[in-house]
Amino acid sequence: MDSGHHVLLALLDLSAAFYTVDHCILTERLSRSFAIRDGVLDWLRDYLARRRFTVRFGGTESSPRDMQYGVPQGSVLGPLLFVLYTADLGSISARFGVWSHFYADDSQHYISATSFQAVNAAVQLVGCMKAMAQWLASNRLKLNPAKTDFMRCATHWRQHQLCTEALAFSGATIQPWNPI
Repeated sequence: MDSGHHVLLALLDLSAAFYTVDHCILTERLSRSFAIRDGVLDWLRDYLARRRFTVRFGGTESSPRDMQYGVPQGSVLGPLLFVLYTADLGSISARFGVWSHFYADDSQHYISATSFQAVNAAVQLVGCMKAMAQWLASNRLKLNPAKTDFMRCATHWRQHQLCTEALAFSGATIQPWNPI
């Protein structure tokens, strides 16, 4: 923005992100992409597999069931395992020339452009998000377009140049939030 560029920012929202992590995909990715093997990988498999749940409704409780998906949300390892599970999103973003930041299940993706390039930058960012949505779906995660936000940013002196058009993404029309 100091160079006079506008910034288009996408804030992605995933539906039930921590609950849908596939243990088999996660352990395979930890082994292949991050060289976690042998005893450490066995320990992580055991950590994920030894989780059970029951459902209580009224005065009745179901029998315990093993959890086949998900990472513990309130744990120290949960967010780290989720970031490792979704690390490929950074590569997708880079392929489209989009910058990214990740923290647990929150991710921000942004691109900067001159006011004349802003429309093309928006098309580029939406294309990146479509590729991410496909990757997420193939890895049992779901992007929630209704809760995904866009923000257009510029310096105070260039705010009047910001485009106010909505962006279409995954069947949703998302009105960008323009900070003033």
